[in-house]
Amino acid sequence: MEKIEKPWGYEEILIKDSLFITKRIFIKEGHRLSLQLHNKKNEAWLILRGRGKITKGFYTTYYGNGIGKVECIPAGIPHRIEAKEDTELIEVSTPELDDIVRLEDNYGRV
Repeated sequence: MEKIEKPWGYEEILIKDSLFITKRIFIKEGHRLSLQLHNKKNEAWLILRGRGKITKGFYTTYYGNGIGKVECIPAGIPHRIEAKEDTELIEVSTPELDDIVRLEDNYGRV
């Protein structure tokens, strides 16, 4: 299992093959991922725990305390997740790990 430290928490790559990548993602309370989009990559999130909000396109939805919130994010849609409490999720995506266009970032990443 490969663990990648991020300014907002970390990612662990659980499964990686030519078709899909499965990650466990942990976001610290009060942090958020960059507002980003992907040109080819499609992804789906399953929230395992935490509370916060998800921005996808022009919409914002909220998640809270429990398994069950699933969010599908097709290529080309701007998105981000913001943790009001420590948040853990599973992300399943197509394998294009470097396909990221950051539109806004709290940590100065390009």
